Amino acid sequence: MAEPVDRLWGHARIATLEPGSGDGALGIIEGGALAAKDGKIVFVGRESDLPDVTPKETIDCEGRFILPGLIDCHTHLVHGGNRAAEWEMRLKGESYEAIAKAGGGIVSTVSATRAASEDDLVQSALPRLDTLLAEGVTTIEVKSGYGLNPDSEVKMLRAAGRLAELRDVDVVRTFLGAHALPPEAEGDKDAYIAEVCDKQLPLVAAEKLADAVDGFCEGIAFSPEQIARVFDAAKSFGLPLRLHAEQLSDLGGAALAARYGALSADHLEYLGDDGIAAMAKAGTVAVLLPGAYYFLREKQSPPVAALRAAGVPIAIATDCNPGTSPMTSLTLTMNMACTLFRLTPEEAIAGVTREAAKALGRAARIGTLAEGKDCDLAIFDIEHPAELAYRIGFNPLWQRVRQGR
Repeated sequence: MAEPVDRLWGHARIATLEPGSGDGALGIIEGGALAAKDGKIVFVGRESDLPDVTPKETIDCEGRFILPGLIDCHTHLVHGGNRAAEWEMRLKGESYEAIAKAGGGIVSTVSATRAASEDDLVQSALPRLDTLLAEGVTTIEVKSGYGLNPDSEVKMLRAAGRLAELRDVDVVRTFLGAHALPPEAEGDKDAYIAEVCDKQLPLVAAEKLADAVDGFCEGIAFSPEQIARVFDAAKSFGLPLRLHAEQLSDLGGAALAARYGALSADHLEYLGDDGIAAMAKAGTVAVLLPGAYYFLREKQSPPVAALRAAGVPIAIATDCNPGTSPMTSLTLTMNMACTLFRLTPEEAIAGVTREAAKALGRAARIGTLAEGKDCDLAIFDIEHPAELAYRIGFNPLWQRVRQGR
């Protein structure tokens, strides 16, 4: 007797991203089919091997490519205002210090975010989110970190959660209270870290507003010792860890993250050999952010060859934020990762699917196409997967599928 399924996608080429499930690094299956029931994949393989099923709906892909739904694993999507004016000032030669004295920099985003209502934050984030969804994104991480006080951090995380109510997308929320020092702290980083640990984090945890905790380990932000205090507090609440590390200098943040078993260390332009070895041992994912590298006109790129040689998983993300990466295109991110960081197209595609899922701690559910996993798909009208990273400003998405819908 035929098994009933909800949907069947046939006459497809499938990149499963599952090792050993198809040809090459992307696990490509020619003449493929994929069936879903109750939001889960129940078959993926050659159409000739399809068991006897009765689908409620059949979709003829006409030879198009099915990939796992894309994952943007590092964003600051929710924020108030924008910083186009100060970007223009920088182009005219103004220094960062002069811009900061004029009220610019992260302080301006903090002020705009604090002044915005929760509804304002949701409405301003939706156009950015919609642009990413239109490229095939089915899961997105959203950080706080522009509130920098208990009420505003909570407001940001609530706004991020509402995005998943308004759009069919999985939103992974990350608490980033240790992002920068608020003006009222008057330079006392230790006192502010105490507030993050003793006030902000307990409130966020009590309301179950975060799936992970992040921090910014850098000379302009917080020291490894201060981040360790945040990590200890996060561990006490059972929250996974991530870290902005080695973007501007090597303070040993990546090694710290690895020591704490963090899911990922992100940026990593100045990552050294010790950090690479520690990440490889811990299985910590390297999340590379070429948009920030490009926007800031940085000169030192992450040590991709060394990461590759050490077997460190490499994910990539937009880092969508108002100050250093106002980017809302994951396909452009793939192009930049290949052009600026010398990733291969296969690595870039894995970086926004399989490896991005690992960076979010969701690899058991998403990131590859296998029986039992969520039926999150991005179906593209392309001849070869490399086209996703090759084209600039062109969107080949044909169909986006979230949990089989």
